Amino acid sequence: MRFEHKPGKNTGESEERTAREPAQSAEDPTLDPVLSDFRASVHAWSDAVYNRPRPIAVASRRAVWRKAAAWSLGSMLVIGAAGGSVFDYRHQQEAARIAAAREARQQRALAEEHEREAEKELAKVDTDVAREVPNAMEPLAQLMTEDNSQ
Repeated sequence: MRFEHKPGKNTGESEERTAREPAQSAEDPTLDPVLSDFRASVHAWSDAVYNRPRPIAVASRRAVWRKAAAWSLGSMLVIGAAGGSVFDYRHQQEAARIAAAREARQQRALAEEHEREAEKELAKVDTDVAREVPNAMEPLAQLMTEDNSQ
């Protein structure tokens, strides 16, 4: 393989190298056959490695079934975990809804109780206001009504 010298962006170093190469090969006549033999052996080795038959590893049926089983079990595990988390989330929502309904019932019961107490207080105030005579003077008022009737 020979490279041709192309004019263009060459530095002085590459020009010196091309000028030295023919001089070296002229000085040592045994170098050219050695280099060509080395080059040929490298090419032969790379061709042999590139073109050699490569064994294709064929998976056995047992290994294929084992991989398929592993994938299916793994998928079932993931689906089960996701389904369990969805079920747990729904259960928590339902429990929260039940607790909110129970709390609302308790609040309504408390409000009704306060309303009844307020009604009792108003009834008591109403009876106290409706009296003609205060409690302390009631025995005297009864005497007066008895005297008027006689």
